[in-house]
Amino acid sequence: MAKHKELSAAALSFNEGQDAAPHLAAKGSGKLAEDIVDMAKELGIYVHQDETLLRELQRLKEGEEIPPQLFAIIATILAFSYLLQGKTPQGWTRPDGSRAVSTQA
Repeated sequence: MAKHKELSAAALSFNEGQDAAPHLAAKGSGKLAEDIVDMAKELGIYVHQDETLLRELQRLKEGEEIPPQLFAIIATILAFSYLLQGKTPQGWTRPDGSRAVSTQA
């Protein structure tokens, strides 16, 4: 009988204009991981699944900034999650109000 792998999760936080970089807001396994994922889903926050990235994030302490070597992947994931929510940078909105990128996939 195969063992089921215990669920693990990490949550990131980034306050534009306040934070220099995203930081680890929470991490855990088992019931805590389920709670993190459930809360994200309830809030409409994108839940990304990547075991390699999760292992790197689990090395951090809660509240610790994401290390520079993870900036590119975290920025890509955050940008993707913002697009899914219909959020785009101000520069992507043309003077007529239309968007330079279609969010209607």
